[in-house]
Amino acid sequence: MYQYTEFDRQFVKARAAQYRDQLERNLAGTLGDEEFKPLRLQNGWYIQRYAPMLRVAVPYGELSSTQLRVLATIARDYDQPSAALLNEAQATQDKLGAIPLPGGLSAVSKLTTGYGHFTTRTNVQFNWIPLVKSADVMDLLASVNMHGIQTSGNCIRNITTDERAGIAVDEIADPRPFCEILRQWSTLHPEFAFLPRKFKISVNGAREDRAAIAWYDVGLQLRHNDAGELGFKVLVGGGMGRTPTISTVVREFLPWNQIMNYLEAVIRVYNRYGRRDNSWKARIKILVKAEGQRYIDQVEAEYLQIIEHDGAPHTITQAELDRATASFVPPALNCDRKSADAKIANILRAAAEDDIEFGRWLTRNVAPHKNPDLRIVTLSFKRLGQAPGDATAAQLDIAADLADQFSAGEARVTHEQNLLLPWVRCDQLPELWKAARKAGLARPNIGLLTDMIACPGGDFCSLANARSLPIAEAITRRYQDLDELHDLGEIDLHISGCINSCGHHHSGHIGILGVDKDGKEWYQVTLGGADGSTLSGPATPGKVVGPSFSAAEVPEVIEAVLETYQSLRQSADADGRSETFIATLRRVGIEPFKVAANGARFSASAKSAPEEQAA
Repeated sequence: MYQYTEFDRQFVKARAAQYRDQLERNLAGTLGDEEFKPLRLQNGWYIQRYAPMLRVAVPYGELSSTQLRVLATIARDYDQPSAALLNEAQATQDKLGAIPLPGGLSAVSKLTTGYGHFTTRTNVQFNWIPLVKSADVMDLLASVNMHGIQTSGNCIRNITTDERAGIAVDEIADPRPFCEILRQWSTLHPEFAFLPRKFKISVNGAREDRAAIAWYDVGLQLRHNDAGELGFKVLVGGGMGRTPTISTVVREFLPWNQIMNYLEAVIRVYNRYGRRDNSWKARIKILVKAEGQRYIDQVEAEYLQIIEHDGAPHTITQAELDRATASFVPPALNCDRKSADAKIANILRAAAEDDIEFGRWLTRNVAPHKNPDLRIVTLSFKRLGQAPGDATAAQLDIAADLADQFSAGEARVTHEQNLLLPWVRCDQLPELWKAARKAGLARPNIGLLTDMIACPGGDFCSLANARSLPIAEAITRRYQDLDELHDLGEIDLHISGCINSCGHHHSGHIGILGVDKDGKEWYQVTLGGADGSTLSGPATPGKVVGPSFSAAEVPEVIEAVLETYQSLRQSADADGRSETFIATLRRVGIEPFKVAANGARFSASAKSAPEEQAA
């Protein structure tokens, strides 16, 4: 993972000290709330429904075991509101009432504290830290080279990439050195500190798009041209929210050393012409969609100006790339290549035959590695009774221990809100599995229905129209049978509590969106979305299957959709693999699923109100 320099460390500590000064002046009344707001936002501090929320930057998702333990300390010691505030928040929550579910059950939102939350952009959030303690938290983060710089505000946000960067078997080039160069260039960039809206960049270095680049303001795909030269395919104008938009390719190939000069042109044109009168229409996707080729022409003209007249000031030299690359040194691991292949094969075969659950874990949670003696292992943070992506202080400590013991002290946050161990020796897989299973982090459901993405929703977010976590809990509870989950196969289920799409519902094979209708919580269901991966196919927004559903109807709707899939999918191939959900949906079209979903509405109504039906 990235090795911080002395300059990096001093920069982060200076930023923490600057924030402390700003906070103290705000608390003393000499810096007004409106003046303080943009300052705290660009350090990652929001004011949410009940309390401040901190978003901690995790560049490229990489966390050391030391950093994980500091996050655990923050969860344990600082993510703790006063009893009065928690009681007040729970009373407000109780007024919303339980969400009725089929079979006479109900989902109640019980507010909890003392945990971190992994986000889809590989950051970590905390929901209950009192603002008066926020500077102490920033100092604690700075002590392990962490911060919240530009995780909020109308600036260039945390740059993301594939969680397998540097270790993927299908990698074209490691994207992390380029990401780090861009991070250093964009951090506190004076021209781009107050853009029309937030700006997000994602970089993918593999043949498989695991970074969802087509959904970003700027997506960068590393590739080689016909001459074998390395460069980027540049996409601009993707985004979710109220207007889901797939990005436009503006350059099929850009030499790698020109990427900062070109990005400067892309963002400068956006900064110049992006709307500032309407926050819903201020994202770059609106500008690109409205202007089309004219936007691209403006970018090319600006780029030409930067190259020919300004002297291409941000051209990346080979020495600079080498410097950044040297900051991502693989750990030294003791792997015996002489007998590794045979030994590992025998260990894994015997263990898998002995325990079906271990065999499933090997299939779902373990992936190939660039180094054939190693494997990539995902720890599942999707379990009954815990919101997707949440990690308690104890779990963060356990993850740090597992990283130390099995992964050279490193873990990575994934887009799907789990943790990944990137440096696991093959012969240690049985031991790791036993330790992870004991900790409740080895459920073999990666990529399956219950490995869902969900935002915090109305339980915490002041922007949300509806609660997403009780819906996630209800679906998780319904699909606990591992045989059933594995039979259903790979399904991306994404849940958002509002149109801002923090749960990425647009890109889910099944998407659920919380909406407000007459002051009540309702949910819109979409089908057929894709993030751009090989399994999902080209990035595509899902299609709405009908009018919004009540909370009680949603589990019935999901069940009806999945039963329709099972009845329509093609039988298993020679390798025993059945047609996937998304492949079946694309083959037969949305109509059978739409009919099933809308039919489930009446079934759910009948189950939830049998006395009314009898009357």
